[in-house]
Amino acid sequence: MTSSVLLPGKPLADQVMSGVKADLKAWAEAGEIRPHLVSVLASDDEASRVYVNSKQTRAKKLGVNFHVVDLGTGATQADLEAALRELSADDTVHGIVLELPLARGLDADAALLHIAHRKDVEGLTPANLALIAAGRESEAILPPTPRSIRFLLREVLGDDLRGLRIAVIGPGRTVGRPLTFMLNNRGATVTLCNEHTRDLAAVLRDMDAVVVAVGRAGLLRPEHVQSHHTVIDAGINVQDDGKVIGDATPDLPVKAQTPVPGGVGPLTSALMYQNLVRAVKLQRGEEVE
Repeated sequence: MTSSVLLPGKPLADQVMSGVKADLKAWAEAGEIRPHLVSVLASDDEASRVYVNSKQTRAKKLGVNFHVVDLGTGATQADLEAALRELSADDTVHGIVLELPLARGLDADAALLHIAHRKDVEGLTPANLALIAAGRESEAILPPTPRSIRFLLREVLGDDLRGLRIAVIGPGRTVGRPLTFMLNNRGATVTLCNEHTRDLAAVLRDMDAVVVAVGRAGLLRPEHVQSHHTVIDAGINVQDDGKVIGDATPDLPVKAQTPVPGGVGPLTSALMYQNLVRAVKLQRGEEVE
């Protein structure tokens, strides 16, 4: 059986970062601004810390100010919301990331209401998600992970997604839900599944592409897929030995598949920094595309 084509995210990430670096360089040379990004943690979730470490590494290389507000697992909802309001009101902060999932008992929906939508570089506030759902993406800050998935799908399926059938496994806030609207906005026919979907192989059989983003290792297996499928794996699972794996079994018998790590992740990181640049421009009242 022919091996699937590997879809690494780094080449696309490099393209995105070239534009980000150009903007940052222009601001630095003009002595205008050094963007400041803040990640807010309120859990002991290992995957979240992997993402934070990745952001910190990239920020240092770019010369972006970055720091973490770690509220710990004992933070109350009031503590979390107060921290987000303070950061939103701070003119020296240009981008805010609330790392999900939160500790048990904390309400992400309520917390996100307290992030200024123009500082929401993850594109998860109700204001940004409403614009996406309304088909007004040009006015929104889009979530980086769904954007990276759409970028990678176009590498195989082409720029025109109209009429293509795409399954999204995992209706999560950060990936599945916004991605469903974003693909629909491009004319794709989307089937939204979850880890409890019955007879997954039958549901997926006629799809052109399958996106999996549940956070459950080995969820998508060879018996679920077809040779014509493109598989985008946005899952992240940290094993006991520290190794990070996706939701799909590696080397599936499909047309193309993203690796984990090295697929969606690098591009997501790059697009988040592109969002930071966009956020700065919006806050400065500049025209954005």
